[in-house]
Amino acid sequence: MEYILSQKYSTPELMTKIMGPNPVKLEEELLSECKIPERSIVCDLGSGQGLTSVFLAKEYGFKVYAADLWSEPENNRKFFRSMGLGDEQIIPVKADAADLPFDKEFFDAVISTDSYNYFGRDAEYLDSSLLPFVKKGGYIYIAIPGMKKDCHDNIPPELLMSWTPEQLDYIHDAEYWTNIVSKCKGAEVVCVSEMESNDEVWADWLMQDNEYAKGDRRAIEAGGGEYLNFIKIILVKR
Repeated sequence: MEYILSQKYSTPELMTKIMGPNPVKLEEELLSECKIPERSIVCDLGSGQGLTSVFLAKEYGFKVYAADLWSEPENNRKFFRSMGLGDEQIIPVKADAADLPFDKEFFDAVISTDSYNYFGRDAEYLDSSLLPFVKKGGYIYIAIPGMKKDCHDNIPPELLMSWTPEQLDYIHDAEYWTNIVSKCKGAEVVCVSEMESNDEVWADWLMQDNEYAKGDRRAIEAGGGEYLNFIKIILVKR
C-alpha cells in the first residue's frame, strides 16, 4: 500500500521520536479500513513519545489520550503543543496498561502500535484490564512485531545477533496471537493477519542514529528480517 498520510511524519526531526520500526506507517496500514468514527475518544495505548498520538489526532480527527508508562506527560505535552495540538485534542497520561486510570466505558476505541506484545500476552488481559474501559461496540486495533512462524525452540543465529531468547519471547506468530485473543469473552475477533509493511518500517528504523537502532541492525543485516513480520489484530467489544 502507499503510505500517503504517514509520509509527512517521516521528516528526520520527527523520526527521532520513534522507538522501533516506523509506528506511524504501521498505524496507517492498521487503520486502512478504519471503522472508528471521526471525533471518537481514543486511547493510544503505549504511545511512547507521542508521534502516533499526533498522527491519530491530526489525520483521523480523534480526541486522543496518549497513555504510556515510560514517557513523561509534560515532555509529550510540549511536543503536542509544538505540533499545534491542545488538550481539547490530545492529552498525555502516565499509565500502566495493567492498571489504567480511566472511567469504565470511557473510550470509543483503543489503538496500540508496537507495544501490546509487552503486556497483552496473558489471555485474561483483554477481559480483565482493557475491555472494561471500552464502550460496547467499540474497537481495539493492535499492530505488533511478530514472527512468520514461531521458532523459539530453535532460534536462528541471525536473530541472536541482536536479541536474547528472553527478548524474543515477546515476539510470536499469528497463530499464537489468534489463540490468545480468541479466548476473550467480551469481544469478537475481527481479524488476526500479517501486515505488509515489515521491510519498509524496519528500513525507516534502521536509518536512525541511536544505540537501539544500531543494535538491531546486526540481526536484520544478517538476514534476520526473513523470520519477522508485523501482525494486526482487530476486535470489537460485544
